[in-house]
Amino acid sequence: MFEETRDYVKKLGLPAGDLFDMPSSAVRFPDGAAFRIEVPTVNSAEAVAALLDTATKNGITINRVTETYGMFRHTREEIKEYCRLCNEYGAELLMSTGPRATYDTGATVLSPQGVRISYRLRGMEQVLRAVEDIKRGYDLGVRGFLIYDEGMLWLVGQMRKDGALPKEIIFKTSAHLGQCNPCSFKLLESLGADSINPVRDLQIPMIAALRAAVQVPLDVHTDNPPGSGGFIRVYEAPEIVRVAAPVHCKTGNSVVGGHGEMTSAGDGKRMADQAAIVVEMVNKYYPELKQSPKRASDLRIPVV
Repeated sequence: MFEETRDYVKKLGLPAGDLFDMPSSAVRFPDGAAFRIEVPTVNSAEAVAALLDTATKNGITINRVTETYGMFRHTREEIKEYCRLCNEYGAELLMSTGPRATYDTGATVLSPQGVRISYRLRGMEQVLRAVEDIKRGYDLGVRGFLIYDEGMLWLVGQMRKDGALPKEIIFKTSAHLGQCNPCSFKLLESLGADSINPVRDLQIPMIAALRAAVQVPLDVHTDNPPGSGGFIRVYEAPEIVRVAAPVHCKTGNSVVGGHGEMTSAGDGKRMADQAAIVVEMVNKYYPELKQSPKRASDLRIPVV
C-alpha cells in the first residue's frame, strides 16, 4: 500500500514507514556509547544532591540531569548549586527556559483546548524573555537548555550559528512539544535541536523510524508519572536502546505525580533507584550496548 508515497519519502531521507523489523542502530555517542541515563524533573538542588549520592551508592552512573520547573523560578544561588553538584559528579545539566504558556497570563492554556498550546510561548515578548532566561542561565554556568517552542528553537539556533549566543551551548527539545513522527524530528534537527524527546507512548517500531530519520540523540522515556500516562517500560528499555542508539533513557519520573512539579531529596533517592533498574535491564539483555561513563568528552558543565 501507498508505494508511490513511500518511494517519495525515501528520497527525502525518511523511512518508508514504521520499522516493524526493528533494526539495530549503528549510530553512537561521540565516546562510542549506545546509551546514557537521563533523570528529568529534578527540580531542586537538594533533589540533585540526593539523586547523585544515591546513584553512587547504587553503583550506577547518571549522565544527564534535567530541571523542568522553570529556570527563572530558581535563585541565582540555587542555579549555581545545580552547576556545582553536576560538575563535581560529572553529569550533564540541562535547565528549562522559564516563561511559557502555563506561567503566562493567558487563559486558553487552562481550557480543554489549551492542551494544544502546551508550554509554547505567547507573543514575541515571551520569546525575548525566554532568550534572556538562557543568557541568565549561561552567566551562572548552565550550558544545556530545554526548549518547549519550535519557533524559539529556530531563533536560538540562528543566534548560536551567528554568534549571538555561545557556540558551546546545547538545545534539547521537550516531549511537551508533542512531536512523534520522523518528519517532525527531521524538522527539529534542521532547526538546531541537539537531542529530541518524542512523546512518551511511541511503540518501538515507531522509535526505530525516528532513528532512521535523524542523527542527533533521542531522549526516550522508559518510565513516566501518572500525570503523563504512568508508563513503566523497563523491560522494553534494552530494545529501545538497541534501535534508538544513541539514546538518553529518561527514567525516574514514575516516582512523582507529574512533570514540572517541585521535587525533594526523597524523590531524588527514589529516582536513582528507578534508574538502577533500567541500567540493570539493559546490561542484562544487551551487555554489548555500553553506557557513557561520567564526564564524557562532549558534556559541558562549567562552574561559575
